[in-house]
Amino acid sequence: MENKPGPQPVYAVTFGCLMVIGLTLNAVSLWILLRRHSIKTTSAVFMVNLAISDLQLVISLPMRVYFYATGIWPLSARACNLITMLFCNNIRSSSIFITFISMDRLLAVVFPLRSRHLRTSSNAWKAAVLIWLFVFMVNIPESMSLARVLSQHNGSVCFDMPHYDGPGISPFIYFVAVLLLIMLAVNIVCTALVSWTLRRRLNESARIRNKVNVMLIFAMNLIMFIICFLPLTIGLVVSKRKVTHLTCLATVNCCLDPLLYYFSLDAFWKKKQDVHLPREQ
Repeated sequence: MENKPGPQPVYAVTFGCLMVIGLTLNAVSLWILLRRHSIKTTSAVFMVNLAISDLQLVISLPMRVYFYATGIWPLSARACNLITMLFCNNIRSSSIFITFISMDRLLAVVFPLRSRHLRTSSNAWKAAVLIWLFVFMVNIPESMSLARVLSQHNGSVCFDMPHYDGPGISPFIYFVAVLLLIMLAVNIVCTALVSWTLRRRLNESARIRNKVNVMLIFAMNLIMFIICFLPLTIGLVVSKRKVTHLTCLATVNCCLDPLLYYFSLDAFWKKKQDVHLPREQ
């Protein structure tokens, strides 16, 4: 019989703080995006979906807080599976939506005229639907693998199972790692091309603020990949121990994403009738 994990108050407090901050920031951001701004640009569409992804992560956190506060998993193995998949969905969907935001900014800055027919809200919604379908299709084999792992251990351990604490199981984590590295490379290339274009074309003092905002978007994207997504993925590939501390780090992404909305949309807090938003760079 496996030993039940004891309470781990540090993790309980950490996840609890992230839950409160993430819920507040993303709920307010989503309200502003939907009620105060017209969702008629590709960036706004991707940001709405990114906020939804973060709220999906937030609703998975209360049971993590309870588990680490008490050391007891009170629900079924199926519930553990579902809540774990919500966390996994956020890591994947967030990284994909962030990459699409970078690609959208690249097209807007480097190819503003030639990309106009591609960068429509209709195309953005189609891309968002495909992203969600991909994420949920990935859930099927992973959820089945997790169910097998859960059946081999006492169901009460849930998040504290050996060799598992995040979005990866056995060989499946290698697919996730390769996908994440590809998206990181895309973000780096987009950042380099946009930075070069801004230095070459936009030197007028009147555009300095917009240049800074654009580069802050790319800086935030890279920070989230390097600090939040990459350590957990690498930890799951190379480590056979629990990586709960890296799971905490990955969860921070739901608190950082709202900064993207502020930097991406001019006059983010203003009502849509006061200013035409979002202005494309």
